[in-house]
Amino acid sequence: MNLDMKTTIAKIIFFLIIIIALFSTMNSPTALLLGFVFAIIFRSPFKSKSYKAIHILLKVAVVGLGFGMLIKETLATSKQAFSLTFFSIFLTVGLGLILTKTLKLDKKLGHLITSGTAICGGSAIAAISPVIKANSKTISVALGIVFLLNSVALFLFPTIGHFLHLSQEQFGLWCAIAIHDTSSVVGTALSYGDEALRIATTVKLSRTLWIIPLAILSMFIFKTKGEKISIPYFILLFILAIIINSYHLIPTEITSEIVFYSKRVLVVTLFLVGTTISIKDLKSTGIKPIVLALSLWGFISIFSLIYITY
Repeated sequence: MNLDMKTTIAKIIFFLIIIIALFSTMNSPTALLLGFVFAIIFRSPFKSKSYKAIHILLKVAVVGLGFGMLIKETLATSKQAFSLTFFSIFLTVGLGLILTKTLKLDKKLGHLITSGTAICGGSAIAAISPVIKANSKTISVALGIVFLLNSVALFLFPTIGHFLHLSQEQFGLWCAIAIHDTSSVVGTALSYGDEALRIATTVKLSRTLWIIPLAILSMFIFKTKGEKISIPYFILLFILAIIINSYHLIPTEITSEIVFYSKRVLVVTLFLVGTTISIKDLKSTGIKPIVLALSLWGFISIFSLIYITY
């Protein structure tokens, strides 16, 4: 089979899986696994475009999920999770700085991995990168490691949640704190239940706002000035969707459809995430960045689980 033929087949299968993910009952872990297997067999024909699509589709899905939430519940959830969010970010960033120095790891790479673990994975890495003037290779390595751990979480967390008999509320909160990327947080919570999904989405998005103080702290750590801080403005649209739903400005039949298809768009997003994971890129990073990422992930997962359950 020549290269052109293989590329054409890859494109057909790529779009076919997207259509199936959008209009079937395919779940989040299956979509991610399919994307990963697809990338191994064919290599993604749209890898650079997939990165852009992931960010856009994730925002669309999250805003859509807002049409299934209510103001009173959302505020109560955010208030409940504030202290856990604060302590987990503060302790994770502090531990990340110590471990980066102990492992003699590149300071910028260590800081990006720490930022991604502490707040919201790829979004935090994308926001902090220009602030600390990280190069493209450093950014790619940090993203690759975070995406890999996100993939593991998607399969591991529901199993642990059921084993420990975590409630919907406990599991949703745990996902929001301990899983890096918003797509994987929402995807994991989606497989556990609607209440877990509501809590996980709310807490994760309120957590995302901590990018701003972390970016300012990063300026002082790396002695950079005048760099633009990327603010996640789509959260305002998410809040607007909650307000619209709370005051019933759109009929329930329509908001229910929006929420349903937002969940399906999220499954498509996770397929795209799977197609961007590269074993080759991860192998070239060496062991130290992975040791850092695993140590921080282990810490934040165990700390938040103990906090939530006890």
